[in-house]
Amino acid sequence: MTVIELPNSASFAAVMADPRFALALGISILSGAVRGFSGFGSALVYVPLMSALYGPKIGAASFLLTDFVTGIVFSIGVWRQAVWREIFPLALSAAVAAQFGALILQYAEPAHLRWAMAALVLVIVVVLSTGWRYHGKPMLIVTVLVGIAAGLMGGAVQIFGPPVVLFWLSSMAAAAVVRANFVVFFAIMAAALVVTYLWAGLLTPEVMALAAFVAPLHILAMFAGAQVFHFASEQTYRRTAYVIIALAALASMPLWDGWVR
Repeated sequence: MTVIELPNSASFAAVMADPRFALALGISILSGAVRGFSGFGSALVYVPLMSALYGPKIGAASFLLTDFVTGIVFSIGVWRQAVWREIFPLALSAAVAAQFGALILQYAEPAHLRWAMAALVLVIVVVLSTGWRYHGKPMLIVTVLVGIAAGLMGGAVQIFGPPVVLFWLSSMAAAAVVRANFVVFFAIMAAALVVTYLWAGLLTPEVMALAAFVAPLHILAMFAGAQVFHFASEQTYRRTAYVIIALAALASMPLWDGWVR
């Protein structure tokens, strides 16, 4: 049985004394602002950059805790609008696949995982920027396959969104319903992965202490980014988000470790 070790004063002090701490706070603010500004993309910025600083395990796990708090808060107001018959098969298949994704995070070579993460994010940016969407009928087998893809990506590097976004945005449902489905799905997956990461020993005192510092700044930056959104056109905000995400992926590559560490 895994024993949960909570952070103590020494854990918090060690995180604050780390020379990477200031950069970590900046990454949290940037990723939160991107999500508030564009409605997506926080994981695509946060996880690659934090993985470049601390390694993939800490990068993914600290984002999970931050996103878990955010997801619970935002899902409370929309869960009644969500269509559970659409969410359930997607979330179930994703939750199962996420267990295997977590094993990838736990045992993969960190440098290899970071290269794969950066490449994945760049591919996602290209696909999103083209405006491509899935336009087929949402059959059960397609839903399950999308859930498996999202679960593997989310379990390994906390990037659940792209397969689900591309799939659900093709829906004819009202925008409010689609948004509610997104929020509830991500909250469910965050809750499921908290248990998985705890069991795997990935939520260490260092991770918890780091998340305690970055989560409040992340949430505040989300609200600030949402305010800026009102002053930008849809084309401008999407292009800005894509550029920031692409730059984050490029900056996270192990190629630059000599400069970052």
